[in-house]
Amino acid sequence: MNARINEWAAAIDADIAAQPPAPKPPKAMDLHELAGHKFKERTPLLGNLLHSQDLAMVHAGRGIGKTHWALSVAFAVATGGTFLRWTALSARKVLYLDGELPGQVMQKRLAMHLPDVEPAPGYFRTFTPDLLDSESMLPDLGTPEGQYAINNMIEDDTALVVLDNLSAWERSGGKENDAASWAPMAAWMLGLRRRGIAVLLVHHSGKNGEQRGTSKKEDLLDVVLKLARPADYDPKDGSVFVMEFTKARNLIGEDAESLELALKVDDATKRASWVWKTATEGTFSRVVALANDGLKQHEIAEELGINKSNVSRAMKKARELGMISKQPDDKSCVVARPKATQPRNFYESSEVEDVEEVSL
Repeated sequence: MNARINEWAAAIDADIAAQPPAPKPPKAMDLHELAGHKFKERTPLLGNLLHSQDLAMVHAGRGIGKTHWALSVAFAVATGGTFLRWTALSARKVLYLDGELPGQVMQKRLAMHLPDVEPAPGYFRTFTPDLLDSESMLPDLGTPEGQYAINNMIEDDTALVVLDNLSAWERSGGKENDAASWAPMAAWMLGLRRRGIAVLLVHHSGKNGEQRGTSKKEDLLDVVLKLARPADYDPKDGSVFVMEFTKARNLIGEDAESLELALKVDDATKRASWVWKTATEGTFSRVVALANDGLKQHEIAEELGINKSNVSRAMKKARELGMISKQPDDKSCVVARPKATQPRNFYESSEVEDVEEVSL
């Protein structure tokens, strides 16, 4: 009988030990005490794109390249390297949690993006579902048990945790459009922020092109990026997309400018690299190409999904640079009626009235 009781007691102790510890009650501080309190220092992880304690999200439709993008960010942080126009000041530890890809596919993705200078041991740790045994399930961050399991993988000196993707790691919150279902995940991320850890969520875009689910997600986030195909995308162009900041609390100037990215893979080495330019430069190049193909102003605007006045300025600039060699067949010309204040560049439309085509 005593042996049976001891077994029950041991089982209860094991259950208690497996439960997440109870949180400490919150504490308020006097103004002067708060002013002198030493918080975790907020430092750049990857230029101005990502800082310690940042909560960020990148979202895109299926097959656009969000995992490739996230892996490149993670490797740059882990090696003190460069991604696009942003450079890390030093190497910091990264935990990359993949929740979808088979193990062998993840190995290939990692090999594609592995930089020439590899991360030091322990600086890039990763997880994929194939590391689980056949009876285990992927932890669910919508539950205390799931959060506890993931927290056990996060070392104290981890600088960045990447969750790829959100739908795989947060499954028990009910409908994605339900704001209340986001609360457990938000609380978990705020806990990491207090530890000085940044979080990058990889998420799907909805049918409207915005991040899928409740907009409540974005209230908490510091940075939100959308990856989407250009308006004139041709599948023959390969992996090409525009990276747009839809929220950026700490970015100004060129750091917040949209970029057009192309992922290139070397046929021989299978190594990936990025080619990029500003979205403005990409639009200008397309206007020039279409104008040289003989398209008229309104046709170019319709093809690219941009304002006719933007097309007019791009064409004017291209003519000045001698980049447009072909005129429309109907000899139409573009007439712009500027206001007193001229625009700073030919892409800004706020200072120029509508442009009309006049047949000669």
